[in-house]
Amino acid sequence: MKSNKLIGVFLKLIIGLASFAIIYWRIEKEFTSENIGILVNAITNSKGLLLIAASILLFPINWGIEGYKWMLITSQIQKINYATATKAVYAGICVGNLAPGRATEFLAKIHFFKPENRISITVLHFVNGMFQLSITVLFGLLALLLRSNASADNDELLKTVSIILSTVVMLGFVLALFNINKLMNWLYKRFSKNSSAEAVHISWGNGLLVKLFFFSFVRYMVFSLQFVLLMHVFNVQANYVYLFTGIYIYFLFTTIIPMFSIIEAAVRTAIALVVFSDLGLSNASLAVVAILLWLINIVFPSIVGYIVLLRENLSLSSFTFKKKAK
Repeated sequence: MKSNKLIGVFLKLIIGLASFAIIYWRIEKEFTSENIGILVNAITNSKGLLLIAASILLFPINWGIEGYKWMLITSQIQKINYATATKAVYAGICVGNLAPGRATEFLAKIHFFKPENRISITVLHFVNGMFQLSITVLFGLLALLLRSNASADNDELLKTVSIILSTVVMLGFVLALFNINKLMNWLYKRFSKNSSAEAVHISWGNGLLVKLFFFSFVRYMVFSLQFVLLMHVFNVQANYVYLFTGIYIYFLFTTIIPMFSIIEAAVRTAIALVVFSDLGLSNASLAVVAILLWLINIVFPSIVGYIVLLRENLSLSSFTFKKKAK
């Protein structure tokens, strides 16, 4: 077990170092005084400021939608209002920075629920994330296939890997959806002192599945719109099909590549430099876009989440599970 953890840590460190190397190699020569002046002018002129402001204004919509999804999916276990669900989401973003892959998000989110419900809520946190993941993977792989068909190389290996990855992810998602109650009951018996207890039964009826997929898709479009707005800060002139397929591939890679929060900006920037290499923007501009997107969608919400946590009455028991009363 320790060796697996060490391998995981080593892999993520390698990814981080490689990302920094790619960034340095791609943009080191571009940071001349002339290019820096162009970047500063693009960001500080009225058009640039307006586009950046519009992208910033979309982040409460983005995470507000996620709050609504969280309220919907947890309602069968414990009803909470929209404000509480949104606070839980922001708190989760903040705490999610403590571990690779944002694996610790659930620790903050379960604080807003009764202790006896937290095992079931934890399961729903990961299932809820898979709705968004499925949208990201499907659009990302579709974009990869389109890029592959349009390429002169017509890379068959890329197509094959895309189809296999898509199938595996969606199969895992479907299995999780249809076996969620078995999973909850197994975890509940595993971690609860009351071995005969049953977790709350989850039903996907009354249009819940459709709503979760729909709002996951809307969130994905908000992310994409933010990216487009930031690209236009630097007067991108690319074909929109090429631009959006690049955005979808970028989101796919930033989702499936493991990263620590401390190297997240570097990894995201490195991915942008590779995916958008033929877009017509300078590497320095692409780096600024990737960093701005990270600041707007991760750093700013994390600050909001930290404020939420400061206002909450947190204790060690806030992050523990308790058995359900008979």
